[in-house]
Amino acid sequence: MTVSSPSTPASGADVRRARLSRTAVLFICVGAVCVAVLLSLSLGVRAVPFGTVWESFFRPDGSTDQAAVLSRVPTTVTGLLVGGALGMGGALMQGMARNPLADPGLLGVNSGAALFVVLGMAILGWQAPLTIIWCALAGAAVAVLLGYGAAAASPGGATPVTLALAGAAVTAIASAVITGILIVDESTLDSFRFWQLGSLTAASPSSLVQLCPFLALGAVLGIACSGRLNALALGDDVARGLGVHMGRSRLTAVLAVVLLCGTATALAGPIGFVGLAVPHAVRFLVGTDYRWIVPLSAAAGAVFLLVCDVAGRLLARPGVLEVGIITGVIGAPVFIALLRRRKAVGL
Repeated sequence: MTVSSPSTPASGADVRRARLSRTAVLFICVGAVCVAVLLSLSLGVRAVPFGTVWESFFRPDGSTDQAAVLSRVPTTVTGLLVGGALGMGGALMQGMARNPLADPGLLGVNSGAALFVVLGMAILGWQAPLTIIWCALAGAAVAVLLGYGAAAASPGGATPVTLALAGAAVTAIASAVITGILIVDESTLDSFRFWQLGSLTAASPSSLVQLCPFLALGAVLGIACSGRLNALALGDDVARGLGVHMGRSRLTAVLAVVLLCGTATALAGPIGFVGLAVPHAVRFLVGTDYRWIVPLSAAAGAVFLLVCDVAGRLLARPGVLEVGIITGVIGAPVFIALLRRRKAVGL
C-alpha cells in the first residue's frame, strides 16, 4: 500500500506562512518608520502635539510650535538616512563575512572613516560635506581591507574572534592617531569633538542633499547583491557550484558597505552597534533570507536610531544626550549577549 507523504503539503504551507509572516513584518516596519518620524518631529525639549506636526506641513501658520517641528526636520531626515545605512551595512557585512558578530563599528570601519576625516580637517583644512565624504569613504575602505584582511590571514581564518580582535586593533590605532592629532590641533578639536560622539544635529539640509547620491548608490548595490549572500552563506564551494562569482559578489558587498557606512559616518559621526543589533532582530523575525534581511534592516535601523535620538532628548532635558551615547548604552549589552550565545564557535 502506498502512503502519501505529508512533507510536500507541509512544506508548501510553511512557505506560504513564511511569506505571510514576512509581508506582515514589512508592513510593521513601514508603520514603525512612520511612528518614529512622528515621534522625532513631536518630542524634544519642546513637546509638540501630534496634530500640530501634521498642520506644520499642510496648514502652516508660523506659530512657535510649528517652527519647532520644522527645525527638527533635518535631524529626522538624518536619522532615517544614517540609521538605514548602518542597518543595511551591518546586514551586508554579516552576510559577506558569514559572521553574526560582523559590524561596521566592531570591525573599525567607523573609526577608519573618522580618522581620515580628522586628517582631512587637520592637514588639508577640508570642512565641506563633499570633501569630508571622500575622506570618510577612503577611511572606511582602508579599515575594511585592514580588518578583514588581518582576520582572514590568521591561522583560523575570519572567525568571530579574529574579526573582533582585528577590528579592535584597527579601532585602537585609529583612536590613538585621532587623539594625537586633536591634542596638538585645537581648531580641529573644535570641529571634531561633537561630531565624534555621534550626533544627528550636525548635518545641514545642503549636506543631506549632497550626500544622498552616495547613500542611494550604496543601497542599490546592497539590494543587488543581497540574493547572492544566501549562496555565500552555504560556503564558497557550494556558492561556486551555484554559479556565484565569489570575487565580484564580495567586492559589490564591500563597495556597498563602504558607501553606506562611510557616508553615514560623514553625516553623523561614528555611531556604533546599530549594524550589529538591528540585523539580528530582523533575522529573528524573517529568517535567514538576505533578500528580506537587507532591506528590512534599513527600515529597522532607521527606526532604532530615531527612537534612540528621541530618548536622548527626553532623558537630558533641557539639554540633549547625543544619539551615539544612547546606541552605545543599548548596544553593549546586546554585544555581550551575542558573545555568550556564540560559545559554540570557539568564543
